Amino acid sequence: MLTGIVIDALDVARMERFWLDAVKGRTGGLELRFVPTAKPKPPSHKNRLHLDLAGGPDWEAEVERLVALGARRIDIGQGDVPWDVLADPEGNEFCVLRPGHPGVLADSGLVAICLDVGENDRHAQSAFWRSRADWHAVEHHDWGIRLRHKPSSTVSLVMGPPAAPKAGRNRLRLEVTQREGEPGEFLDAGGNEFHVTH
Repeated sequence: MLTGIVIDALDVARMERFWLDAVKGRTGGLELRFVPTAKPKPPSHKNRLHLDLAGGPDWEAEVERLVALGARRIDIGQGDVPWDVLADPEGNEFCVLRPGHPGVLADSGLVAICLDVGENDRHAQSAFWRSRADWHAVEHHDWGIRLRHKPSSTVSLVMGPPAAPKAGRNRLRLEVTQREGEPGEFLDAGGNEFHVTH
């Protein structure tokens, strides 16, 4: 079962405060777990996993609220899109989705975990994460696949291109809980690290 997201942090306390405030405590039951690292995120390195938050009806005010918490606006080449791209205090990209965005089932909080998946890896990654997460494919599109724990779950796992080049260990990683097998860190079908706990 997919139960959380692990995030590397130079300053664990600061990142915990930022993200708890950013999602307003709304994570769809997923735990955000922060682990210390001594390595800062390279500015030119785009994460393969990022989080999407719902902007709600007053999305412009929500973006300003997040900036006041310590986020900053960034340009990763997204162009003119119906969402805002920000970075958290340690440079991890995340998006604020505007009202009417497809697949958004809440007005605030965490609404999507986005995993970069190349076109050639889409089916293998979908099968892998359906089995590990115990989430099911509820939407298939040209842009990718969306999984949810239940059709009404407010948080989805979205997999699609483009896949950022793998340059070292991922700073954000999925975490699953399973009763059998060894706990630890493993690689998914696309070479991304993920955690297993009991």
